[in-house]
Amino acid sequence: MLFKRFIAAIELLLIFPAALFMLALFLRNVQPAPYEPAQTARHLVDWFAARPHIGLHVFLIAFPFAAVLIGAAATLHTWRRDQQLRQIAVDTLATLRTHAWFLLIAVATLLAGAILSIVALHIITD
Repeated sequence: MLFKRFIAAIELLLIFPAALFMLALFLRNVQPAPYEPAQTARHLVDWFAARPHIGLHVFLIAFPFAAVLIGAAATLHTWRRDQQLRQIAVDTLATLRTHAWFLLIAVATLLAGAILSIVALHIITD
């Protein structure tokens, strides 16, 4: 159980920079530039833009990709080995609460995949 929580925490840490960047992109357009939170969001977006190797390649591609791989492997491994989890998923959503680590890994994996899709679309259209 501790290992599964560790994987969930790693997944969240891997997608945090990309999620923060995506949030900054949104907040940058919420208000005019001189006001907060648009000002702080603009600084964050500018920081990523000024450091393409770290900002783009590491935080927006490598980390979410690692989260997808780790999360998919952990999710599939757990799903195949844990008959009880499959039964719980079918029976009730309330019992899934006992396996919150699985939900965290799955959600983090889906979020990492969505971030990668957005980045890939941006790269393709540029």
